[in-house]
Amino acid sequence: MNRLALSIVMVSYLLAVSVGAQPPGEEPFLAGAATSNITPWLGDGLVGNFGTPPPAKHIHDELHARCFVLDDGTTRIALVVCDNIYISREVLDDAKRQITEATGLPADRMLISGTHTHSSVSARWKNPLQPEKEFTEYQRFVAHRIADGVRCAINNLRPARVAWGTVDLPGQVFCRRWLMKPGTELLNPFGESDHVKMNPGNSPNLLQPAGPVDPQIAFLALETLEGRPLGLLANYSLHYVGGTGPNHVSADYFAVFADRIQELLAADRQDPPFVAAMSNGTSGNINNVNYAVPRPKRQPYEQIRLVADECAQAVCGEHKKLVWHDRARLGMRQRELELAVRKPTSAQLAHAQKVLSEPERPDKFPHERSYAQNAMQLQNSPDQVRVILQAMRIGELGIAAIPFEVFSEIGLELKAQSPLKPSFTIELANGGYGYLPTPEQHKLGGYETWLGTNKVEVQASTKIVNALLEMFAELK
Repeated sequence: MNRLALSIVMVSYLLAVSVGAQPPGEEPFLAGAATSNITPWLGDGLVGNFGTPPPAKHIHDELHARCFVLDDGTTRIALVVCDNIYISREVLDDAKRQITEATGLPADRMLISGTHTHSSVSARWKNPLQPEKEFTEYQRFVAHRIADGVRCAINNLRPARVAWGTVDLPGQVFCRRWLMKPGTELLNPFGESDHVKMNPGNSPNLLQPAGPVDPQIAFLALETLEGRPLGLLANYSLHYVGGTGPNHVSADYFAVFADRIQELLAADRQDPPFVAAMSNGTSGNINNVNYAVPRPKRQPYEQIRLVADECAQAVCGEHKKLVWHDRARLGMRQRELELAVRKPTSAQLAHAQKVLSEPERPDKFPHERSYAQNAMQLQNSPDQVRVILQAMRIGELGIAAIPFEVFSEIGLELKAQSPLKPSFTIELANGGYGYLPTPEQHKLGGYETWLGTNKVEVQASTKIVNALLEMFAELK
């Protein structure tokens, strides 16, 4: 190369650097976010109740799919958090299909989860182990709107910076499963003895909580190159808060957090809008009630606002200390794991058949008739189910995805053993198949372990943890 040509190359390179262009092979890190409304219509049944679901009569706050798309120049991934407690895998698979057809983004690069609001309309099959022939009208609507949200987030992609952080907020998470004093009678729906009770109230027979809590809020933050907040995805191991109005549709504290953190970061009224989401951490045995002390009476939504504000204030305080990265390596792994479907014992099956053969017979044990129906449903279900597990890397941040209501011990184990620090787990991701206790908690019994509440083999959590740790190791 002669001196003139070399000079032209050097000047061109210096000009490129001076205006912020990336060196060859260094594509800019991109991020985009968007929301899509998934509010159901009034009249359908609200989830989270025994017996016949009460009809939705009022929409207190709209439900949304909150969508984030990241691109490091080599890998593109999407994360979605939906204000809906249970969305069947097949519905989410259809949403992913629509996204792939429209954008080319592969289905195994999408993590779509729900939140545990008890004031939404279900988008799940009656039996999540047996898909039905056709989607309901609401299932079709949810799938389409999730796809729309991800497509809009892709449209909003722009050069961005990324950061991650954690902060502890122990005062709002409590184990809802309690060991009771010796001699306390605890029976499950089949008349079998339990050792723990879920939501025991302020009973004089309380002994101690039956498991640990995870007080950590972990979060992923996004901003433009100019320093304007673009999006924030948080994760807290809190089941839900509740205390909504009667027959109300509401996204619970998850949506109030998103609104409050936007306010605290002075990120409202932007174009495109700032998007925040609170995902469910491993909270299958965790709620917002400390049964060791009397709970103060609250007005509808008062406790929701209190919890959401404390979460947002904690995250905002840590947000000010973040170290921002112009680039972050992205990676994602997905596996399908086959699990055995739990079946009733011969004694449980005989008990269920007897209960259901006597329609006028009152319940002798807690929720006896409801769980007799659950036992028959499981007896007639396939012997195995295949579930999606995912592990994701964003820089040094690790995210796991599990399609169950996961006990806190499982999330704590994943955090401790993951090679990516920090790490957190999003539950109710890519489907929902009931509760996931540990084998040790299965021995204690209690609502979350009852046949029907739990639908898969006792060793499922061990297999899931092992698979996710292998996937994290591959990403690292």
